[in-house]
Amino acid sequence: MRIVCFLVGALALTAQAETFTLTMKEAVDRGLTRNPDITLAKLDELKATQGIRLAQDPFYPHAGIGTGMAYTNGMPLSIDGSAPSILQGRISEYILNRPQTYAVRQQREAVKSTGFATAQKRDEIAFQIAGLYLDADRANRLIETARNQIGSFQKVLDTVQARVDGGRELPIDVHQAQYNMTAARVRLSNLEADRDMAERSLAIALGYTVNDLVVPAAADRKPGDLPKDEAAALQEALAASPEVKRLQSAMIAKGLEIKGTEAKKYPQIDLVAQYALFGKYNGINKYFAQYQPNNGEIGVSIQMPLFIGTSIKTATAQLDTDAQHLKIELQSAKEKIAMSVHQSYSGIDRARLASDLAKEGLDLARDQLTLALDQLSDGRTTLREVEQARINESEKWIAFYDAQFGVERARLELLRQTGTLVASLQ
Repeated sequence: MRIVCFLVGALALTAQAETFTLTMKEAVDRGLTRNPDITLAKLDELKATQGIRLAQDPFYPHAGIGTGMAYTNGMPLSIDGSAPSILQGRISEYILNRPQTYAVRQQREAVKSTGFATAQKRDEIAFQIAGLYLDADRANRLIETARNQIGSFQKVLDTVQARVDGGRELPIDVHQAQYNMTAARVRLSNLEADRDMAERSLAIALGYTVNDLVVPAAADRKPGDLPKDEAAALQEALAASPEVKRLQSAMIAKGLEIKGTEAKKYPQIDLVAQYALFGKYNGINKYFAQYQPNNGEIGVSIQMPLFIGTSIKTATAQLDTDAQHLKIELQSAKEKIAMSVHQSYSGIDRARLASDLAKEGLDLARDQLTLALDQLSDGRTTLREVEQARINESEKWIAFYDAQFGVERARLELLRQTGTLVASLQ
């Protein structure tokens, strides 16, 4: 019964699975709105925005009502600082509170910081989606070439087997041909596994289920424009880096926190208004020369620190240490960006040279195949040699595809560094 349930469940999952064919632009557009990590980053940004209102809350009036009714014997005593009353009301609001003012400004910087973190996450997700898209596209193209290779290896194996049966080849040649055939099948199996993994991972990154597949569309991809040189790329990378902006915002926030801590030495002024409704009880007029049921006051509460000890000085010193830490982090981030841009530029140059070499190798293999076909028609070569030429050409095609994808991936990496990846993919 368990096996039946398992099979039914597996069939249900299979029936629900879908295949989506998307261009890279469509994949990136969907990923930037449906990817779970971006959704979480936006929620963090929303939470930080709500924190501004929380920090501003003490500057808005706060009102409350209650009662201070109690049995009294003798002199009426106070309850929580107020005389016994039937109804009490209190309104309070910050008028001048410099530490809290700096806290509000600090929270605004926190919102900026989370915004930079969201932008950084967008760049990371766009780069991840583009990379998975290239992996799936590469596997698709190489699978077709690998299948053609297997056909050529089969023809070679049949030819060698016939020659061995006729006593014109050694048995070891058959073993070699069989090995080549097995190796080609293993390569095809690995490529199919790579394609399945890339298409499923791409589906998850785009907000689909693990059972869905995203297949690259057969459409040309327009490469994004690169900076004119490495110096220009570095300037763009430093100006656009969300990490640099986040650290700069964190330094500003830390400076505001220092000022807020130092501001605890200054006076604080609060608006206070109170109302109390008294009742007659136990001869209250014996203790108070004048009685009236409705009582109220409005004014300000001024607090002036006199002796603050060493806590503010110590806290400020700790915050200064944190600021120095952020300054070092910022400089380190800039150095890492400079190194990454240099590596990206070097990677593009190497990828282009590898692509040029792969193109020349492919052209040579195609010429050799054409020559072999001409010689076969004239009877100057064998079918086995022609198939070997086909196999060699397919190997060069694989190398050429790999080199092309290497160039494209290197370009994507540089665009990510300069902050123009999302714009170029859209």
